[in-house]
Amino acid sequence: MRSTISGYTRLPKIHKLSVAGIAATGAAVVAVAVAPNAFAAGTASAPTAAVKPVAWSTKASGETQQDALEQHTAAAVTAAKADAGKASADKERAEKQAANRSTERKAIEAKPAAPAKKAYANNVDGWISEALDILRAKGIPASYDGIKRNVMRESTGNPRAINDWDVNAVNGVPSKGLLQMIDPTFKAYHVEGTSWDIYDPVANITAACNYAADKYGSMDNVNSAY
Repeated sequence: MRSTISGYTRLPKIHKLSVAGIAATGAAVVAVAVAPNAFAAGTASAPTAAVKPVAWSTKASGETQQDALEQHTAAAVTAAKADAGKASADKERAEKQAANRSTERKAIEAKPAAPAKKAYANNVDGWISEALDILRAKGIPASYDGIKRNVMRESTGNPRAINDWDVNAVNGVPSKGLLQMIDPTFKAYHVEGTSWDIYDPVANITAACNYAADKYGSMDNVNSAY
């Protein structure tokens, strides 16, 4: 039971002990706060355990973030340079390909057209003119006048003329064509690039001129049967 004396509440014994303990603790705290070096003046106490520094700090965090930022920036710069290098290489390759195509196109455009094949009349004059061009290319001597003179004497300009009465005809190898050649002689003196038909006007003239050049020096030197 609580009792009161002169208006105050009388505390039980156990409550008084609790209050005394709290008061003593408060006094000790005050004493430490007022005289922080009081313990140093007495007997040396046991050493306190060392406190390890905290691993993370604002400074360390800042440096780490800075390093990460620099690494990211460097990587971005490297990637940009690589992209720029690839773009430059692609552009250079495209320009080279375009230049090559342009050069090839210009070369094709600049290539001279093959000369048109010379046209010859399909008559004695045309046959002799064509035969002369071939003879000159082969280095076989002959002239227009020498050829035409002998053509008119031997066949009167008939490419299908054939002699069926002279000794060659008797022997089974009649003379044929503009310049009246027998088959063995035509084959032996045939000029490459011409027809193997003995009745072909140009082939007959060139083979006869080749034979005459071998035997007489030139068809110009032939003035009779040969």
